[in-house]
Amino acid sequence: MLVTAAMAAREVSVTPATIRKWVQLGRLAPAGRQGRALLYRLEDVFAAERSARRPGG
Repeated sequence: MLVTAAMAAREVSVTPATIRKWVQLGRLAPAGRQGRALLYRLEDVFAAERSARRPGG
């Protein structure tokens, strides 16, 4: 399922800015676009969240 940054942030209890930061850091890659909005796969968002929560992550 593809979701916007705002929806992705809500799913993992972070801010949309955190989602954008993960993209900048290469932890998360957009899977598509809807107009100007980037879309993300939920499974990728969950994986990025797990990696960010690891010590040193």
